Amino acid sequence: VQLVESGGGSVQPGGSLRLSCAASGPSFSFSEQSMAWFRQAPGKEREFVGSITRIIDRLDYDDSVKGRFTISRDNAQNTFYLQMDSLKFEDTAIYYCAAARGAASRRDRWYEYWGQGTQVTVSS
Repeated sequence: VQLVESGGGSVQPGGSLRLSCAASGPSFSFSEQSMAWFRQAPGKEREFVGSITRIIDRLDYDDSVKGRFTISRDNAQNTFYLQMDSLKFEDTAIYYCAAARGAASRRDRWYEYWGQGTQVTVSS
């Protein structure tokens, strides 16, 4: 199973970015996976950003991004998205997508598959 993030980059405060996570692999049913975004800033632990639970598409966001970030998925394209608006300096981090066969969780250890990460830098 391979998860590949893209869409990271540098943006000014208040700007927007859209991250994508493309999933592939033999016997990997994307629609049956719960998906999540995590991020890790320099010198900090990896933290939960948001998730979408498989089948029912229930969304969950950390309070720090609620109202600014939007998660979505396209099962036909095996792709998972993170739309980030009103970006702040503190959103600077490496962003990772993750997949799990069960329900979504805020715990990173719950997830079985991880992407390599994409850098998001918010600076003026």
